[in-house]
Amino acid sequence: MSVIVLIGRILFSALFIGAAIGHLSAAKATAQYAASRGVPSPTAAVYSSGVAMLVAGTSVLLGVWGDLGSLILVGFLVPTAFLMHAFWKETDAETKQHEMVHFNKDIALAGAALVFFAVFAATGDLGLTLTGPVFATWIE
Repeated sequence: MSVIVLIGRILFSALFIGAAIGHLSAAKATAQYAASRGVPSPTAAVYSSGVAMLVAGTSVLLGVWGDLGSLILVGFLVPTAFLMHAFWKETDAETKQHEMVHFNKDIALAGAALVFFAVFAATGDLGLTLTGPVFATWIE
């Protein structure tokens, strides 16, 4: 079972690590897009979210405090869904649909990150990880 969980972690983390590299390598353009969506301090938001995705994605991938990394991803995904993909504000039907898909994707990924949090924290010894969980005693 540990190998199955590792494969899931690889697939899940690849999205965030790739997005982080994109955020950080194209920070100026990404900040301009964030500004167009009304994100406050867009340049700082792009850099901080890029670093958060890179650190958290790597944490889940390697199993270095994977429970904490999973919570960081939830903390990134939920606000991103509401700030960047506010489909209810759109008037164009195609744009509204596009933003709704991205909103739902972010919320679903946040749900998956919560499942990873529970798996990391509740099992204590997931196998194929570099450290144990941070929140093992917190979950019952």
